Amino acid sequence: MTTAEHLDTIDRLLTQEFPRGPVGGVGSSSGPGFHLVRLSRTRPFWDDDGSGRIEAADQISAEYGALTQAATDRWGDPQVFSLGTLRDRVFEGEEISEPWTGLSVSTDHVHLWRAGERWLVACVTQHDREDPYLLTAAVTVIDPP
Repeated sequence: MTTAEHLDTIDRLLTQEFPRGPVGGVGSSSGPGFHLVRLSRTRPFWDDDGSGRIEAADQISAEYGALTQAATDRWGDPQVFSLGTLRDRVFEGEEISEPWTGLSVSTDHVHLWRAGERWLVACVTQHDREDPYLLTAAVTVIDPP
């Protein structure tokens, strides 16, 4: 997908109602106060020499850079929000609202923009070291914890 297509997806999420309960699909989930969507994913990297991981990292970094620049052009400078201490709080048993819990266990930081009454979140996630990188966006009314 292109950056323009990513922005179209985000625009739809910014106007879409939130469901009353959790709803999931392939590459997306929603719940009270949030939508989370996978915008792009790298191909799996199972090669022995590590070149596939480097190519995937370069690919996702380029897509992420293009998306964050386009979002900055539209909504202004982002806040960069570290999720390290939030992840610790989740692992210690503190209840944190979605989408923040799911994001905290799959990325170290996110870029945040205020888009009207909602937050726009962009990040690169990876659930396990052997999994592909995912370009991920969220729209939420739930403030970062």
